[in-house]
Amino acid sequence: MIGIFDSGIGGLTTVRAILEIMPGYDLIYFGDTARTPYGTKSRSTVIRYAIENTEFLIKKGATMIVMACNTASSVATEAIKERFDMPIFEVISPAVALAIETSKRMQIGVIGTRGTIKSGIYEKKILEKADQARVFSTPCPLLVPLVEEGWVKKPETAMIVKKYLLPLKTRQIDTLILGCTHYPILKSIIQQKIGRRVAIIDSSIAVSNTIKTYLDDHPDIEKTLSKEGRAFFFVSDITTQFEKTAEIALKRKIDLTHVEM
Repeated sequence: MIGIFDSGIGGLTTVRAILEIMPGYDLIYFGDTARTPYGTKSRSTVIRYAIENTEFLIKKGATMIVMACNTASSVATEAIKERFDMPIFEVISPAVALAIETSKRMQIGVIGTRGTIKSGIYEKKILEKADQARVFSTPCPLLVPLVEEGWVKKPETAMIVKKYLLPLKTRQIDTLILGCTHYPILKSIIQQKIGRRVAIIDSSIAVSNTIKTYLDDHPDIEKTLSKEGRAFFFVSDITTQFEKTAEIALKRKIDLTHVEM
């Protein structure tokens, strides 16, 4: 079973992408809604949360892990890979590869939580593969709470997105990485505010394609994954609004099960 975790509901965009690109595989999702957002937490705390989330998914039957959280991916990937002997996927490297492939002028923007942007992980990985690139990063700390609260179509959200993107727009970027799996829920607003000429890189799609390629290249591992079309969704806190936002993220109604962490 494929296990996926995020700091909240936004990681369901990765679930949706996996279901679209790899239909039929059994999935288990954990959204740490009680402790969201991760972007404001310390490095040690995020690593601890990521370990606890992974342990939870393994107990529920996961045999591979997708870290559908940019903050956790940026600071906890090494710790998770060292601790758990199974395929581990993070969302940053696939997005970086797709951004470099897509960008025509190597003017790449990145938006994410404070934790992700402060880590500098996107800039580091981009420059390792394309040293001629120019990378411009902007933290957008309000976007995750806005998504979690369901303020997707509010005019205030559009105004905040516009303000966050202004520095990147003035830099005339040609490619923008959505450095948080919550952000695809706001993709249409982001596209509108950054401009139609800017290519949007959705990390949820990028990592799903990476997982598919990996399984195609490792049939022995692929055969061990159950394929009964089942999907289970767990959260560490549950509200009516979380249920509504989950439906928006996955584009269908789902049942969220509350678990204590």
